[in-house]
Amino acid sequence: MARNQPLNIVHSESSWGWGGQEVRILTESRGMLERGHQVRVLCTPESTIFQRACEFGVPVEPVSLQKKNFSCLNAVRKWLNDNRDVNVVNTHSSIDSWLFGVASRTIANRPRLVRTRHVGIPVPKNMASNWLYRSGSDFVVTCGVEIVKSLSERNGVSLNRLRSIPTGVDTQKFVPGDRLKARQELGLPTDRKLVGIVAALRREKGHAVACEALAQMPRDDFDFVFVGDGLSKENIENKIKELNISDRIHRVGHQQNVVPWLQALDLFVLPSYGSVEGVPQSIMQAMSCRLPVISTTAGSICEAVDHEETGLIVAPEDSRALADAINLLLDRDELREQYAEAGYQKAIQKFPIDFMLDRMEDVFYSVQDSQLVRAA
Repeated sequence: MARNQPLNIVHSESSWGWGGQEVRILTESRGMLERGHQVRVLCTPESTIFQRACEFGVPVEPVSLQKKNFSCLNAVRKWLNDNRDVNVVNTHSSIDSWLFGVASRTIANRPRLVRTRHVGIPVPKNMASNWLYRSGSDFVVTCGVEIVKSLSERNGVSLNRLRSIPTGVDTQKFVPGDRLKARQELGLPTDRKLVGIVAALRREKGHAVACEALAQMPRDDFDFVFVGDGLSKENIENKIKELNISDRIHRVGHQQNVVPWLQALDLFVLPSYGSVEGVPQSIMQAMSCRLPVISTTAGSICEAVDHEETGLIVAPEDSRALADAINLLLDRDELREQYAEAGYQKAIQKFPIDFMLDRMEDVFYSVQDSQLVRAA
């Protein structure tokens, strides 16, 4: 297939939630549409991504992807038979990957399947999972090098069929701004420093660890800002009440446009733990807004944050270490500035959205041609 010929790309997503994974799907879809490709997203009509696709200007179609059962399998098989012009289906979660992996094997002239693995949780070492990643997909994209290593070493997936393509950041949208102006427009304090987390309220994002760090810090010259919503909202609110720090944390919920919230901050924090993370979009967005970052060794975070260069890395679930790191950067304006500039340069040079789109196009064209994708 000629590289200048537009592709017909379909993204599938069985998740009902909303987070970085779903944002990447819609951001990438919009970018591919702007490049002249035909793109659609298939998902369950009750899901959040179905509702948000219109906001991104991305075509969306309802398909039953709720469960790994014969009903959903038949729905996917029917959809594939009715849409023979599709070149590539990019699956994103477990259920839709299984449904398309199995259903596509029952039809002739099937589309190529690319599985994007967004999280760092190790894939089970069993026959079914090994089939899905070795044979059920034509190629596997990950959001971090550590995930590539795990799939290769743990699950025996050939490196020729793996590639790390971190989520790109729109460096024309996520830009440094006027901190005072942003705070005034958002109604945030202008007389104290602000430390922020922009992330879905999920246990593994570490909001509770941030709360514990705040409770250990006697200083009262800064506040936290939590931007995001999610399943752990009630647990986080209970933690805030338990620690009696409600007046020190501005909880603003989900924000469609997080740019001004990032521009209002002095310091960005993401104390994630566990193996869920790839390279978090929020970290790259913060760096593109010229913010210093404090994070952890979870997942592939260290591919974005260089310790003592673009920010600080602390051990996961260590609230004391997090408090010490926050104290250090709040006290040293010149160090915050140094890390912020280094992170900004890294974001605009290594993580622009066009890099992600170029590499995903390369994967899509190569699997369509049944060729091995060149090394990253």
